[in-house]
Amino acid sequence: MMNEEYEADLITLVDDEGNEHEFEIIDEIDFEDGHYMALMPTGDDPEKEISSDTYYIFEVVEEDGEEQLAEVEDDELWNRLADVFEERYADSFEDEDEEAEEE
Repeated sequence: MMNEEYEADLITLVDDEGNEHEFEIIDEIDFEDGHYMALMPTGDDPEKEISSDTYYIFEVVEEDGEEQLAEVEDDELWNRLADVFEERYADSFEDEDEEAEEE
């Protein structure tokens, strides 16, 4: 049995009021003409209850020579991206199940 150590890829975002929020990067894709990230809240705020299936999709854009994350405001694009991320997420669980059966 392989015992792999998992280390989350975390990112901290600052909202308009200056509050910091920590997210785990659960996936990244190049789609059409952009690069996108799916982020899941880490639940570091005990006052906020977060569902395990809550995630956010951001576009990675370059602003003043630095990478920034921008909200995806086009609902149709967001839905297509969500379909891709969810399919990739489901596929990753199928791969894990197949590996577990082989052990």
